[in-house]
Amino acid sequence: MSISPIEKRGYAHPEYLVSTDWVAAHGSDPGVRVIESNEDPLVYPSGHLPGAVEVDWVRDLNDPLRRDYLQRDGFQALMRRIGVTRDTTLVLYGDRNNWWACYAFWVFRLFGHESVRIMDGGRLRWEQEKRPLVRDVPEYAPTTYEAPPRDDTKIRAFRDEVLRHVEKRGKLVDVRSPEEYRGERMHMPDYPNEGALRGGHIPGAASVPWARAIDATTGTFLPAADLREIYEGGAGLASADDVVAYCRIGERSSHTWFVLTYLLGYRNVRNYDGSWTEWGNLVGVPIEKP
Repeated sequence: MSISPIEKRGYAHPEYLVSTDWVAAHGSDPGVRVIESNEDPLVYPSGHLPGAVEVDWVRDLNDPLRRDYLQRDGFQALMRRIGVTRDTTLVLYGDRNNWWACYAFWVFRLFGHESVRIMDGGRLRWEQEKRPLVRDVPEYAPTTYEAPPRDDTKIRAFRDEVLRHVEKRGKLVDVRSPEEYRGERMHMPDYPNEGALRGGHIPGAASVPWARAIDATTGTFLPAADLREIYEGGAGLASADDVVAYCRIGERSSHTWFVLTYLLGYRNVRNYDGSWTEWGNLVGVPIEKP
């Protein structure tokens, strides 16, 4: 059996990545649902992969009032609406080199959906290869999807847990830009400040901007050897570590969570989705700022 280009990169779990070739061949299979999740809500209507449904990170994944994710009933309603079952393989892709695709992947895993994949390279790679985009919105027959209760215990970190993690000198990864890490900015360039009153980073956190895991030309993930050099050689992580990743609202850190968990095989990585918009406003918590 021939080895695929993705398998050749040496990932711990290459099965969680699929190529654009695979999606072109299998995206319309009955047991597969292709899902686009973007930062920009205008991207999907302008053209998307044939058969792809949209999952909007604000409208579909977040509670409309509280700063939290949807509960079990809301998740079931979403999955039923897009016509998937517990056995459906979900293939996620999107803009921003799959930021929001990884964010949706992380939320789906909170509800225990097992068969989830990321399309390597996202929209960028698909467009570079001049593959077809369509504007018609597909309709699928509703299902009777039943989900377990959301499980926040394994892959999600809350502020009090992060504070304890800091106190015991646990490993943290700040995946924001270097300017945000240093406290020179409280938001990404060209983005609004999302409420943080103070700049800096959580004490002890290593600065590893999320985009270092990506080939900037193709939008695809770097080989495992390069990723290990970045996260282990550069940031001092090890696969046995208890790691917490954060950014400003949890979207970029879900991308790093995916890299560490599925591409490098780390077994204990949590995403602190409160991130800097929460930590930068908390009373009495420690902050480092060079």
